[in-house]
Amino acid sequence: MFQLLLAVIYLAFISLGLPDSLLGAAWPTMYPEFDVPVSYAGIISMIIALGTIVSSLQSDRLTKKLGAGKVTALSVAMTAFALFGFSISHSFFVMIFWAIPYGLGAGSVDAALNNYVALHFESRHMSWLHCMWGVGASVGPYIMGYALNGGHGWNSGYRYIAILQIILTLILCLSLPLWKDRSKNEESVSSEKTLSLKEVLAIPGAKQIMLMFFCYCALEQTTGLWASSYLVLHKGVSAERAANFASMFFIGITIGRAISGFITMKLNDTQMIRLGSGIIIVGIAVLLLPFGETLSFAGLILIGLGCAPIYPCVIHSTPTHFGAKRSQAIIGVQMASAYVGTCLMPPIFGLIANYITVALLPLYLLLFILLMCIMHERLNRIARDFDSNLFL
Repeated sequence: MFQLLLAVIYLAFISLGLPDSLLGAAWPTMYPEFDVPVSYAGIISMIIALGTIVSSLQSDRLTKKLGAGKVTALSVAMTAFALFGFSISHSFFVMIFWAIPYGLGAGSVDAALNNYVALHFESRHMSWLHCMWGVGASVGPYIMGYALNGGHGWNSGYRYIAILQIILTLILCLSLPLWKDRSKNEESVSSEKTLSLKEVLAIPGAKQIMLMFFCYCALEQTTGLWASSYLVLHKGVSAERAANFASMFFIGITIGRAISGFITMKLNDTQMIRLGSGIIIVGIAVLLLPFGETLSFAGLILIGLGCAPIYPCVIHSTPTHFGAKRSQAIIGVQMASAYVGTCLMPPIFGLIANYITVALLPLYLLLFILLMCIMHERLNRIARDFDSNLFL
């Protein structure tokens, strides 16, 4: 039964990634049909992000009331409903309406699933599960491309993904008996008082881990959005080659997480986060070197490889730092902090690139990784100083 549930969760993580890259893949076809500027994709993206922030902050309350299995099933059902709504939309404002349930569903399932895996599975599974998210995010554009190349339109691409999400919802509903708590100590977790945001922030170490997540996601999303522009405008790489080079960043994350799963058998979460941070710093340094395309290519791969273990290992370490009773509340706030970083920091660099220079990208990334490292070490110091007694 345990292995069957693990297989369902792996499938859920693949499915979580499937819709995440659809908007970017379909938007060049969508915005002329809607008769809106190309920049309006950011409006839909922002609404989705705001929805995920709201639902992440409510994940502790929902999970304690319904349980991780039911929250996951309901959230995926809401996402499927929203994706089907996208598939029947022919107006930008209708898309905005459907973006609301999409964001609300995505945030709840992300926080609930991550906490459940952190509590019940070893660190290697967290890395491999997030690798599966990367697989889903990579497959999504191919499904959209199949719909577009077949002359079926972007609506059909969303409809295909919606159907897959509906199938997953049925599987999750059938698997609900498998989602029972696996330790006697956790029977009391659901009866614990739901923590408010103010109470979560008062927990020693909470602010540090929130800033860690904010910085990591700001770095990851800024790199993904602006790497191609940096290569073209500063390094003189052709647009076609720059697009291929930038994709190496995401491939580095996906492959890196597959490899990280094996490394976690030897290193703990703290060591993995330090290792990943060190590799990112090396990658940024390589990107700063005034040499040719090959080193820029290597720098992006290194940044991707360095990013690979950080997200899953920060999540997996949360119950260790804060205890099982508080982990869902902490992870919910972490996810909200991550979405704020994702939402705000890439556009801010866009202003820097526009009004100053895109050449500042490596220094912008360096700022986030250094701040993340400082917060990580402070979190570890707090855990040592209190000998974990406050977190249990």
